[in-house]
Amino acid sequence: MLKRVLLALTLFATVANFSGCIFLVAGGAAAGTATWLSQKVTQNVNSPLEKTTKAARAALKDQGIEIYKETTAPDVTQLLAKDPAGKQVWVDLRPVDAKITEIAVRVGYVNGEKNAADILGKIVSKTNLWI
Repeated sequence: MLKRVLLALTLFATVANFSGCIFLVAGGAAAGTATWLSQKVTQNVNSPLEKTTKAARAALKDQGIEIYKETTAPDVTQLLAKDPAGKQVWVDLRPVDAKITEIAVRVGYVNGEKNAADILGKIVSKTNLWI
């Protein structure tokens, strides 16, 4: 029985690893390191939601990424966009508290980590300008 449980856990870990569902980079303090989880790159920034949203819009525009839909709810602001290559871009902005916002970026449906990390980096650098 124990052997089957260990085999199942090993199989699950292997499948999760290949699907991009395991952290590739650890971290995550208030202005910490970006993490990769569930095809998204996330990072918290020391910037309120409103200013982070403005920074995200500006960063996407600078990169030629066209926002075609923006949805705002109390717990999240989501920007839906297309990059110049036609790939879908999702940017989710969630308030952690009044001064900290979590940014999550996803590009395409698979293998978008590098592009998402590039976009996230541009957004983070813009938040420093908007503070």
